[in-house]
Amino acid sequence: MIAMKQIAVPIFALSLIASPVLAQEDAPSLMERGARLFFEGLMQEMEPALDEVEGLAKDLVPLMQELSGEMGQAFADLLDQVEDWAAYHPPEILPNGDIILRKKTPQEMPQEPSTPDEIEL
Repeated sequence: MIAMKQIAVPIFALSLIASPVLAQEDAPSLMERGARLFFEGLMQEMEPALDEVEGLAKDLVPLMQELSGEMGQAFADLLDQVEDWAAYHPPEILPNGDIILRKKTPQEMPQEPSTPDEIEL
């Protein structure tokens, strides 16, 4: 019984000392509370816009699937035919809706830097 008191008293004393320290670690600071309130307010303000974007994305999914189904094979064929995309200018859309890819002339092609056989240190 005496041994139990000898162990219990120091443990009780340590728990009394540690409890304010633990309480301070768990309690958020004013900056943390302010930041939390700021971001909660920001999320409340942004929620309608995010809901609208989510609805738009749901509407676009079927359209993108349809486009993929129609254009997927043609795009894969195009990728197989073009060996080096760097040899072409960016695509151009003509007034009639046609899309053209112009090939760069040899003068327009990027020159590969000449690399020396040895590297100087």
